[in-house]
Formats: sequence, C-alpha cells, structure tokens
Amino acid sequence: MDGNLIGSLLPLIVLFAIFYFLIIRPQQKQQKEHKAMLESLQKGDKIVTNGGLIVEITKVEENFLTVKSTDDSVLRVARNYVAAKWED
Repeated sequence: MDGNLIGSLLPLIVLFAIFYFLIIRPQQKQQKEHKAMLESLQKGDKIVTNGGLIVEITKVEENFLTVKSTDDSVLRVARNYVAAKWED
C-alpha cells in the first residue's frame, strides 16, 4: 500500500520540482536583482520607467525619485515604476 502511495505521488513531486526550477526560482532571482538595482540608484543615474520614459535622477527619496527629462521637465516617479537602469 505504501509503495502504491509513493508511486502515485512521485509524478506530482517531479512536476512541482520542474515548476519550481523553471518558474519560481528564476522569478525570485529577478526580483532580488531588481530590488538591489532600486536600492543602488543615485543622483545622476539614468533610468527607464515602466511607461518607457528615459530620465535622469536629480534627487533620491525613500519612496520617490525626482527626475529630469531631456526637455528639463522635473517629475517625481515612485520607485515601484522604475523598470531598469539605462546604460548608454
């Protein structure tokens, strides 16, 4: 009876392991890298927002970034809406 139970649960365990290593683990790694990038932002860095704007940071605050666009417009962007650091 125990052998039959293990045999029937084995495919589920294998499926969960595949799901973990192909989906969950890479997503967690990407979230850690994004969080580290957000914490390392400083004045003068160029960033890309989720809306696709490329702007330069002029002031770093706890939850917001004050940024300047190419036409010298000054904007405040929530840290959550920073997609990536822009590298020229």
